[in-house]
Amino acid sequence: MKDKIRGIFEVKMTPQKEVGPVEDALHGRLFLDKEYFGDLEGHGLGQMLSVGSAVKGSAGYVAIEKVTGQLMGREGSFAIQHFGLMDRGKPFLRITVIPDSGTGELTGLSGEMNIEISEGQHFYHFEFELPDSSD
Repeated sequence: MKDKIRGIFEVKMTPQKEVGPVEDALHGRLFLDKEYFGDLEGHGLGQMLSVGSAVKGSAGYVAIEKVTGQLMGREGSFAIQHFGLMDRGKPFLRITVIPDSGTGELTGLSGEMNIEISEGQHFYHFEFELPDSSD
């Protein structure tokens, strides 16, 4: 059975020095530092690559993030992969738990997360499954 939770998170994004042949105003590489609150209490660290375009409202990003903490009281860590696009202002976002990345009491975790930004506040919506701890 899937669980669904919602909570808030705070994020700091720090631009990283470009280290490749692509160095322009449209390309970005950022370090992510997040704090999750609610049924997911934890700390997320990750890297994000992004690119904009000459067309207003069109861009894309990918990121990998490791989250360490507690999910509904179960301790461990897991990794998530972000894939986001903006197509002339129309958003598409998919954030998925990387298979077999769960550790500790989060071993076997699977699921998807979504992000909502409302009035400057960041919210996560997380639908996930964990194996029954009695298995």
